[in-house]
Amino acid sequence: MKKTALTLALSALLAHNALAAQVQFRIIETSDIHTNLTDFDYYKDQANPQYGLTRTATLIRQAKKENPNHLLVDNGDLIQGAPIGDYVADKGLNRKEKHPAYLALETLGFHVSTLGNHEFNFGLDFLAQSLKSTRLPVVNANVVDAKTGANKYQPYVILPMKVQDQNGKSHRLKVGVLGLVTPQILQWDKKHLDGKVQVHDIVASAKKWVPRMKKQGADLIVVLNHSGLGDTNKAYQQGQENTTYALSQIQGVDAVAFGHAHGQFPSEEFAKLPEIDIQKGTIHGKAATMPGQFGSHIGIMDLTLDNSSGKWRVLNSQAHLRPIYDSKEKKPLVENDEQMVKLMQPYHEATRQFVGKPIGKSSDNMFSFLALVQDDPTMQIVSQAQTDYVQKVFKDHPQYGKLPVLSAVAPFKAGGRKNAPNSYTEVHKGELTFRNAADLYLYPNTLYAVKVSGKELREWLECSAGMFKHIDVNSSQPQALLNWDGFRTYNFDVIDGVAYEIDVSQPARYDGSCKLVNSGSQRIHKLTHQGKPVQDSDEFIVATNNYRATGGSFAGTGDKNIIYAAPDENRQVLAQYISQQSQQHGEIRPNADQNWTFKNLPQPNLHIYFETANSDLARQFIKEKAVRPYTFEKVDETGFAVYRIDLSGRKAP
Repeated sequence: MKKTALTLALSALLAHNALAAQVQFRIIETSDIHTNLTDFDYYKDQANPQYGLTRTATLIRQAKKENPNHLLVDNGDLIQGAPIGDYVADKGLNRKEKHPAYLALETLGFHVSTLGNHEFNFGLDFLAQSLKSTRLPVVNANVVDAKTGANKYQPYVILPMKVQDQNGKSHRLKVGVLGLVTPQILQWDKKHLDGKVQVHDIVASAKKWVPRMKKQGADLIVVLNHSGLGDTNKAYQQGQENTTYALSQIQGVDAVAFGHAHGQFPSEEFAKLPEIDIQKGTIHGKAATMPGQFGSHIGIMDLTLDNSSGKWRVLNSQAHLRPIYDSKEKKPLVENDEQMVKLMQPYHEATRQFVGKPIGKSSDNMFSFLALVQDDPTMQIVSQAQTDYVQKVFKDHPQYGKLPVLSAVAPFKAGGRKNAPNSYTEVHKGELTFRNAADLYLYPNTLYAVKVSGKELREWLECSAGMFKHIDVNSSQPQALLNWDGFRTYNFDVIDGVAYEIDVSQPARYDGSCKLVNSGSQRIHKLTHQGKPVQDSDEFIVATNNYRATGGSFAGTGDKNIIYAAPDENRQVLAQYISQQSQQHGEIRPNADQNWTFKNLPQPNLHIYFETANSDLARQFIKEKAVRPYTFEKVDETGFAVYRIDLSGRKAP
């Protein structure tokens, strides 16, 4: 008996060892495509090899060919963000029509996608129709029905995959893919989502669903997290927007495909953060990628899997990014995928026609090259349109009719997140089309109006002033003016209808999330309305968009301040204003009124610099429109032109 038992044990061991194997498994990620399905800039009406899924497709096919054991995933923000998305949303989808973004993913052989925050921009009905038309699994685990609490979408998928080990033997691998989105969609798209859905915390949701996926047999779990990294030096707070750092610590999670922040991971930007290895591309030892924006990169996570213990486990992880364009050499690294070009051609042509409709004329150029350092024509024209619209709404209103109407606008194209030196608004004088209106106002936001006090108005501007770093007036060293890392340009609201100065010799009163960090500091000075100082008790109406009005982070915003929600999109309001003004006056006159400026610093020799576009067009515009002395210094490693700015009070030459 003992001999028989020993023989059986040895036989079982030998059989197990014969089955034991190592498998090289690859995860390929795209994220934040934003309907940039072609390598074409519809705002400039010309090809742009720096982005576009038609070029990304070439990288995808190469990466798939290198390893047949692969999972191809998209991390959301897919159906909105570029004119193709606007065109499709404007015309709508018929019952059997596929959304071109999902058609593209299906054609390229994607296994699964998830929902980003911008998937909700066009409303739940349009999203439902887009998802209904695709055979691609689209997963999300933390958006639930507001009434029933049931999941609104399929929370995860477990894909049975046939993989080959290093000896060419086949094995079965069950890959679980979980989808999650930032809870802030409830604020950003309140008009579409309020009362219809709730959104659970990302980390709590993952802790709930990962064990269930394991119980259902998932050998490997990949999380599609439409959320950024998060603060690595602060404790996790429930409901926070960027969560990947905390998410990667959850037991059972093997790899994280993330995005939302439009950054690139792994990269030198993250080199000095704890528990992050940019050489291996891991966070807390887990493979992770964030592949930029608009198809600029793909993320590749290569995992070595081993089943010698009887269960598949990750022995080693290695992640990296592959770009479609060399920004230093300024040349494309891959060509367009011809199949994708042909597939997208009908949508490409239809979009060009859609954005090419004439709407009016402009007396001057509208470029955003100086939008972060002086009052700007691209925002001025949007403010004029918003102000005109809201003034008409409240013209004879018994309660609000006598309140001054102001307008808050931020630059949407001003260098991205210090990663897009060519991302600036360029609208030339002369005939204007809807393409130009879409370039001036990128997003399908709707116009809102809020009522604010003078005190709230000041604090709103104080938060916006976080765009700038604290300048040490006693330093002779070069100092950066723009706070790229701690602040997003789309939060730099310029409020027209009042005049004010920003004192960058003072520390920012608020951080990039509008949280008070320096209560004793005050950057906003000489805040006046029609030449009179604004008092705390004064009241104003501010025209803005639904994101800002419903967000509640800026002073003067939130439900209690909202007094009007327009049915019209901001850019439709803009297009109509351009058309009306052109009909009445022959053209629009978008000259910036310079209602805001920096407070002059008494030290004349400070070395303060800012970044902007590096082009002949930008240099000529800066030369013509500068209100202060700007001196070109160099082109930095990212491709931005670096200019020195004189804040001593001297006028531009």
